[in-house]
Amino acid sequence: MVRLLILLFALFALALPAPARPEASDIAAAARGVVRVVIVGTDGQRVFPVSHGTGFAVTPTRIVTNAHVVREVLQDDTLRIAIVPPDGDGADYGKVASVSSVKDLALIEVTGALRLPPLTLTGIAAGDGDEVAAVGYPMNVDRAQGLGLADLFRPQPPVKSRGFVSGIRPSRDFDTVLHTAPIARGNSGGPLLDGCGRVLGVNSFGTTSDDSSDAEFSFAVSERELLPFLKSAGIDPAVNTMPCRSMAQLDAAERERLQVEQAAARARMARRAESDRVRRDRAQLEAQLSVMDGRENAMALAGLLTLLAAAAGFAAWNLRDAGDGGKKMRMASALAGAAMIGALAIWFTRPGLDAIDRRVADAMAQDPGDGDAAQPDTDPVAAELTCSIEPERSRIVSEPPEDLDFAWNPGGCVNGRTQYGFADGKWTRLFVPNDEDTIAVNSFDPETKVFRIDRYPLPQSAMARARAARGAYQAPACGAPNAAGQLGEKQSGVVALLPRQANERLVYACRAKGS
Repeated sequence: MVRLLILLFALFALALPAPARPEASDIAAAARGVVRVVIVGTDGQRVFPVSHGTGFAVTPTRIVTNAHVVREVLQDDTLRIAIVPPDGDGADYGKVASVSSVKDLALIEVTGALRLPPLTLTGIAAGDGDEVAAVGYPMNVDRAQGLGLADLFRPQPPVKSRGFVSGIRPSRDFDTVLHTAPIARGNSGGPLLDGCGRVLGVNSFGTTSDDSSDAEFSFAVSERELLPFLKSAGIDPAVNTMPCRSMAQLDAAERERLQVEQAAARARMARRAESDRVRRDRAQLEAQLSVMDGRENAMALAGLLTLLAAAAGFAAWNLRDAGDGGKKMRMASALAGAAMIGALAIWFTRPGLDAIDRRVADAMAQDPGDGDAAQPDTDPVAAELTCSIEPERSRIVSEPPEDLDFAWNPGGCVNGRTQYGFADGKWTRLFVPNDEDTIAVNSFDPETKVFRIDRYPLPQSAMARARAARGAYQAPACGAPNAAGQLGEKQSGVVALLPRQANERLVYACRAKGS
């Protein structure tokens, strides 16, 4: 019966519209801010762990966990809280900043120098059948690996497990997310993540049963409980309520968009070609009629002048013996000569057939056609731009960004101070910050006026290598000789350290400021 119910549940889940699957890069990015929370005591000579759970950062120095994880610290002031990050040099200490036993939530403040990348909350309720991921430090995995007590203070990557949302329901006086991602003792306080690595809830407890055939379910304190708790503690966490799409879905949509744009461009070209053909045929006909009329008129006039020249010549011949001393003969001869010269001039200057082609070319140049075929001005000139995010082309896993302004120079200088590199036909600038474990690759296309930011969150060890690679070169100043080409080549060392795929992409459409 149980197996039948599980099968029916799986078939029901498959029948639902497919949501974005949790991507490994998103879960790994979120896991950078997931820590082991160790309750430690001392006998005066050594420090030893009493219990442990999981937590995750909501600010660089504030960590969410379950209230029951820190319950012993609240009851015994000789105990302390150790915060063990998943990567880096070692542990730090923290203190309880706020607690809600009713909601099973607690907030820990780091008291040392440890700084963590905060996780983003989803801000929207989980949907039945959505695939989710639980991240934490289950004790049974520690035991299976043979980890000793001392190993709890050593940075270790958290364990990730996947499952599906089975429903939203009130439990123990607070809203919970029921899901099938496996958790165990030690997972308490860890995040339940959606497909984009955003927090849906705080894992709290799981089902228990003496029957090994029973299906296992887990409960996470809902994000609807977490948000008010954080706000009451003075924390304004990063929240993203946008739909979650995988990078594969985004790439597929981008390919479809490009295909639509290419089809539209081909249609415009076909319309323009047809329009040009019609205009050329009309211009050809008009030119032919005009030229042929001109030729016929010139030939007729030349014929008339030739007849006049012949008549005047004949008259001059007959007047050679006139008794006026040859005056009338000379006048008639002059008229005959002038008429013949005029006839020859008109004959040789009549419009030729090549005039038809010239008139067609002039007509086509003077009439550029209709506005549908006109091409936009895409010259990569200097410009003051305002850029707005295009949500349908972006994958935003942190807080939605605001519009941005910048000035672009054809040499790749932004805002008069930041030089962009040029390589492989692209303008790019890599940013490797010292206070954040995320590399940003900014790019700009002057022709389409599209600005794009690809973000690559990295573990601390990978960031250390990236910072070393970035420190190996000095970015040239704006206007330096071959600045764009030099920077494009120098940045390649950092690019080689980046993952195959970013986990966040921000695409902006830019326009002239004030337009």
